[in-house]
Amino acid sequence: MLTLLGLGFLLGLRHAFEADHAAAVAALASRSTSVRDTVRQGVAWGIGHSLTLMVFCSAVYSLEAVVPERVAQGLEVAVGVMLIGLGLDVWRKLRRERFHIHLHEHDKGTAHIHLHAHRTELRDTLFVHQHPHGIPYRALLVGFMHGMAGSAALILLTLHTTVSVVDGLTYIALFGLGSIVGMATLSVMIAVPLRHSAHNMMWAYDGLQVVIAGISILVGANMIYVEGTSFLR
Repeated sequence: MLTLLGLGFLLGLRHAFEADHAAAVAALASRSTSVRDTVRQGVAWGIGHSLTLMVFCSAVYSLEAVVPERVAQGLEVAVGVMLIGLGLDVWRKLRRERFHIHLHEHDKGTAHIHLHAHRTELRDTLFVHQHPHGIPYRALLVGFMHGMAGSAALILLTLHTTVSVVDGLTYIALFGLGSIVGMATLSVMIAVPLRHSAHNMMWAYDGLQVVIAGISILVGANMIYVEGTSFLR
């Protein structure tokens, strides 16, 4: 049983690196201004993901029920929509920070439009040593959504590998802990190159954000296509 519980932790660690999870946290990381804040986002995702798994799995064990396949597919489609939204939000943020239109009025009543780039302001913001406060609710909610979508498969796996409710819930708790550790590690891997490029090469920083947004949108679209096709059959 100890081997099985250890396997649960390792599978949770690996689970954090799945494409849709990595895409979501990368998109969230693009909103952060420090490695520390990015790790907070990843840990919040892991906590939301783990809490949802525990709630869903506890309910299923208590009711001795199974999550319907169409419900599971619908949740996967919802995750795909969420990933597309996160990717589009990264692009929107990049466009807003890069250029801003000012309407300048002069004393004689004449006015003209001035296009101004906020590269210096953005660089200064990224360089400030900040101590973020509060709970990163956005990352927490994204983790909730991923937890709901992944609960069905985990419940089936747990039911086939454990012999009691206590063992099953312990397995899921360790799986969730592994996913938190894995996502914190992934957050550092994403945050370091973003932070480095923001300090040294703003064009690379912009490019990384464009890539992150594109990957999030592509992963989300693929999930909608694959799961949506099965859902509509």
